[in-house]
This record gives sequence, C-alpha cells and structure tokens, in this order.
Amino acid sequence: MKELVVISGKGGTGKTSVVASFAALAEGAVLADCDVDAADLHLLLEPRVLERDRFRGGRVAVVREGACTGCGSCVEHCRFEAFIHAGPPWSRQPVRVDPIACEGCGVCVRVCPEKAIDFPEKVNGEWFVSSTRHGPLVHARLGVAESNSGKLVTLVRQKAREIAEARSRDLVIIDGSPGIGCPVIASVGGASLVLAVTEPSASGIHDLDRVLSLAMHFRIPVAVCVNKHDINLDLTQSIEEMCGEKKVPIVGRIPYDLGVTRAQLRGLSAVEAGDGPAARCIRHVWSETTKRLWNQSTSGRYKEACEYE
Repeated sequence: MKELVVISGKGGTGKTSVVASFAALAEGAVLADCDVDAADLHLLLEPRVLERDRFRGGRVAVVREGACTGCGSCVEHCRFEAFIHAGPPWSRQPVRVDPIACEGCGVCVRVCPEKAIDFPEKVNGEWFVSSTRHGPLVHARLGVAESNSGKLVTLVRQKAREIAEARSRDLVIIDGSPGIGCPVIASVGGASLVLAVTEPSASGIHDLDRVLSLAMHFRIPVAVCVNKHDINLDLTQSIEEMCGEKKVPIVGRIPYDLGVTRAQLRGLSAVEAGDGPAARCIRHVWSETTKRLWNQSTSGRYKEACEYE
C-alpha cells in the first residue's frame, strides 16, 4: 500500500483542488483529509457520513471546590496562569480554572496538597468515515481554538490505512495541512511520496523552501507541482531553479484557469468538469506523480504535455 501526501508551504496554493482531481483520477483510492484545522476537501466530494466519533486528544484541570482549601499552590506553579483566586489570596477561597488558558500539562495535579484537582480527558473535535463518489473518505473537524491537531491527524491517517487494508486498496491519498508544523509532520511521516503544491509568489517560494527542507529532513521522497504558474513566469523560473539546486523533480505546471472556479461552484473537481487547460495539466501531473509513486520511469516532458492557449 502506498501513501501519497499532498502538502503546501502556505494556504491558498490550490492543494485541495489538486487532491480532489486526484481522487477522481485514482479510481478507488482511500482518501484522507488531514487538514483538520480547516478541512474543506469534503466540499467537493459530497460525503455521506457512515461513522462519527469524538476525538479526545488532551486533558483539562477541574477543581473540586469542596476539597480545595485555597492554598494557592496551583496558582504559584501554573506557568500558563490558568488558575485564578476566587477572592483575595489570603481569603483561602477555592480557586477557579480558566479552561481556555489551561494547557493540560498536569503540574497542578502533582503539586496540589489536597488532591483537589481532577484531570479528565477533553473533547477536542470529531472524526468521520464517509462514502463519496470517488471512494471512502476519512476526515475530521478540530474544535475552535483546540490543540492536539497532530494527534487528530495521526488518527485520521490510521483510520484511512485500516480501511485500505480491509478493502484491499493499494493507495491512500492524503490532503495534508499547510505549513511545516506538527500537523504537517504528522501528515507526512512514513509517507511513500510527498507532492508539494506551490505558487509563483514570494511567500510561495519561501514556504516551499521550508516544506522541501522538512521532507528532506525526514528522508521522504518529494516532488513539486507549480500551480497557477503563468501568473508570474519569472517566479516560476525561480522555483524551478531552486528545485534543480535541491535535486527535487517538478512533475508539472498548472495554468491559472477560471474553469477550475466554475467547476468548484458546481461541486466538481477540475478534471470532472471537462478538458480545460488546468484539467489537462492536472492529468499529466497525476500521471507523472504516480509513476514516481510506483517507481516507474518518468518522461520529464511536462512542458510539452501541458501546452495551453
């Protein structure tokens, strides 16, 4: 079984749009949306939820007022200022917990002399297993301002692999998170191939450099796709030169195409909506990506294959 992870150094490069087209072209892959902080792959796949469950990825301190003597030991030791005296410190009134400020480190539980602090699991979000017109989809929704997104990403990937094994599917396509933080590391760890989707902008180049460094650090094979390449041909050339210096293959260019937007307004991916310039190039990117994924020879002729008017 292979895992193809599509990521981007920044948001807005078109990563999810590419993944939706890949889902249509793959014919039977298991899909996973690991962008749990802002999941949107489901908007193009119209999933029907088959299974849902709560995600518990952390803990939060809860003070039992009847047992608290107001000694202030938790207030003194909490580095996140999550504990608040209900009255003046000398009043010995029970303390209160600000659940937003609490980071769930557990120091308060250890230092409380009265053992008056409980430390229950906290519900951070939900995860789902759904059916779509392109196959099973595992996705999730992290709660507002909740943490532990890396743990939720790991859970989503694990469920996707379990479904692939149970249904004898040989490919899992993962829509990863933007950036280089914990959710991204959880998305790419142990992947068969990472496809970095970038755009020709100053921030696109900067963040692509960081993403490539991340993949190389974990020794994960990586390739690059330049989306909306024709909005700035000079910066596209700069991206290609940087990839050449790093010996990272570019599997294709995708032009800016309003047909992609029109397709999304209909709830379709670019390749489902027709054979426009972007759709043709995405098909070529898919072909070149899967060749590398399955260790086949590649043509390297993306410029000729992606001619557009």
